[in-house]
Amino acid sequence: MDFKPFAEVGNPLGRPSSEAPSSEVPSTPAPPQAPFSEAPFSEALSPQALPDAGGSGDQGRQQPPLPVKIVVAGGFGVGKTTTVSVISEIPLLTTEAAMTEVAAEIDRTGHVPEKTTTTVALDFGCITIDEEIKLYLFGTPGQDRFGFMWQDLTQGALGALVIVDTRRLEDCYAAVDYFEHHDIPFVVAANRFHGELEHHLEDVRWALAVSDETPLISFDARHRRSVRDALLSVLHMSLARAEYESSGGYRA
Repeated sequence: MDFKPFAEVGNPLGRPSSEAPSSEVPSTPAPPQAPFSEAPFSEALSPQALPDAGGSGDQGRQQPPLPVKIVVAGGFGVGKTTTVSVISEIPLLTTEAAMTEVAAEIDRTGHVPEKTTTTVALDFGCITIDEEIKLYLFGTPGQDRFGFMWQDLTQGALGALVIVDTRRLEDCYAAVDYFEHHDIPFVVAANRFHGELEHHLEDVRWALAVSDETPLISFDARHRRSVRDALLSVLHMSLARAEYESSGGYRA
């Protein structure tokens, strides 16, 4: 999903609507309107490009917040839908479907016996951070059989929150590998089920082979403030990387 602003179309004749048409043919045509920049996110989100409500060009006119796409990913039953629903300022758009007995066996619901529905396409919500930035959240389906949708859901994303369940680390490798392979900035967030972690964060880092430069945090998907802090970690890390790359830095 592409969050590029639409160009405002001016008066094609370059004159007030009340002005009568001129009978004279202009000697030279008016220059065409310059197209909007197709700059990548790394440039669009640099500090110099962030909206300036007090800018000299639009004094007295408040700019809309900059739309930023964040993906909430992870394996089956790690808390992606809960994360998006708790923080979203709009009603959650979800594609939850009831789980069948066959699906329950395939998806191994032993650690989440209370889970009776599953996301089959995506979850969508949004949250305004401040007057300058608004996050649009896209939750991925967790089952391997819906993995083909991740390519579309992650297109144009500034970063990702990869949620893991420390009781089932073997189900978390695929999500971590995906974002490493596609070079999308991400934060690994261990969800505290029942307020606890099965393993220490450093053990989780080692088990998932997460690099030291990738943030690894814990949070509780049921609590709005905890989810907010996790998303801000993604935002700050992604903006820092975008600023570094836009200043000429190189990341292998």
